[in-house]
Amino acid sequence: MTLIAPHYHKAKKGSVLSYLGKDFYLIKTPWWMKKLYPGCVWDIDKKEKTLYITFDDGPTPGITPFILEQLRKYNAKATFFCIGEKVKKYPAVYQQIIDEGHAVGNHTQHHLNGWKTSDENYLKNINEAGKYIDSNLFRPPYGRIKKSQIKLLNKKNKMIKIIMWNLLAGDWDTELKPEKCFERIVRKIKEGDIIVFHDSEKAWERMSFTLPLLLSHYSSKGFSFKKIN
Repeated sequence: MTLIAPHYHKAKKGSVLSYLGKDFYLIKTPWWMKKLYPGCVWDIDKKEKTLYITFDDGPTPGITPFILEQLRKYNAKATFFCIGEKVKKYPAVYQQIIDEGHAVGNHTQHHLNGWKTSDENYLKNINEAGKYIDSNLFRPPYGRIKKSQIKLLNKKNKMIKIIMWNLLAGDWDTELKPEKCFERIVRKIKEGDIIVFHDSEKAWERMSFTLPLLLSHYSSKGFSFKKIN
């Protein structure tokens, strides 16, 4: 079974990573990983000074509206990969995303890990989320999806786009200081990058610090922020 590299590797008990007390994840997606999965979207046109900010795991009351407020200040658009059960629970917050002109994408109904889920159940969960999220964009939670699942998704919907990323903010990492979160990504961002943040309670401290700085910094450099179509 061939797998896409995940968001991060959780440190397992007894492992070297566990001894160091850290999880491992790549901030910048390496070129060879993109070559292994050309059917997925990792970045977009590098010829323009454009960045594509994305948010996973919402909508979340209080947090998603904060993001929308920050984006509004810079006339920035973004893409929100939503969990179906949260859209069902917070429809007004989800509708606000759409009303303000941003894009939405399917992030499964229950935030499933494709590696640990049968193909049949994985597709059923995506279909369930599709009842609440009208979009041809899909991002696998944790970035963990089997090639067989990719094949089935493309067979079911010829218009689907599986959106991965070129840069991880690492905002879910509770051991990462907010200042460090910003410093690490600002050194690596390039034109056309798809950047992953999270509109979740776990990511709040780092995301709420980093996002306003990123928008201000790159706006001053002449960058625009677009949604993924």
